[in-house]
Amino acid sequence: MAENAIEISGLTKTYRGSGSTPDKQALKGVDLTVKAGSIFGLLGPNGAGKSTLINIMAGLVRKSAGQVKIWGFDQDQNPRQSRAAIGVMPQELNFDPFFAPRAALEVQAGLYGVPRRQRRSDEILKLVGLEDKANAYARTLSGGMRRRLLLAKALVHDPQILVLDEPTAGVDIELRQMLWDNIRMLNKTRGMTIILTTHYLEEAEEMCDEIAIINHGEKIAQDSTQNLLGALDAKTLLITPSTLPDALPELDGVSAKLREDGTLAMAYHTSRTSAEEVLDAVRAHGIRISDIRTEQADLEDVFLELTRAR
Repeated sequence: MAENAIEISGLTKTYRGSGSTPDKQALKGVDLTVKAGSIFGLLGPNGAGKSTLINIMAGLVRKSAGQVKIWGFDQDQNPRQSRAAIGVMPQELNFDPFFAPRAALEVQAGLYGVPRRQRRSDEILKLVGLEDKANAYARTLSGGMRRRLLLAKALVHDPQILVLDEPTAGVDIELRQMLWDNIRMLNKTRGMTIILTTHYLEEAEEMCDEIAIINHGEKIAQDSTQNLLGALDAKTLLITPSTLPDALPELDGVSAKLREDGTLAMAYHTSRTSAEEVLDAVRAHGIRISDIRTEQADLEDVFLELTRAR
């Protein structure tokens, strides 16, 4: 097994304009390393360059400059091996409506040069819950089933790396849970490296070992999920007062807010203010405390903090 599933350095992509349309630099010297066997989150706002980066890794878009290694294979020196090592589940529902799922997988496997005796079409259809639809026309499948078929197509050549581009966008809770159960199983039992893009930050927080955030074509952060969450020293004391206060306590550097359920939320930065100082301010205001708990920053807070000023 390669130590790193993905190694990218100095990756640049410029889309050439025409006429009065200026050139657009989608990626600006991105460096990225993804450890083999990890579940890796690639996050960023719309237009940040995520799809361009994924399409370059998959060999669908030609880079302008830089180096890309997929499972140890340099894309320029070993293009076939690097493409064979990665499978991509795209965000768009692109499929042939006149192919049944089993036939679609057989065609996809043929495109990757998988010998017939090594194809696992029925096994993969069972994995994604489409075994009873193996011979149904794809155009008759529901939206959720079509998304399952995209996942199945990404697995036909047994790639070491699976890229999921917004896999749960617009799907129901049941399908989302099924997808994540499958992803965890592939990662745990087969050691498959998973790269995930998502707008559901709680998913990334729950699923990913490590996260990179890109914005305007630049990588602005990459670290373990826990370290990113710890990078913000924001904390909130949630105080249940014995009686509702007439006014909110005031303390420099602390934001006080009374929530609809009657909880007094005192947000502060641990690097500047201690919890004891916050509690002293509450008590000094004549507020008696019935209960208290803390609330840590989540990934959405980190994301907003890192992208707000860029």
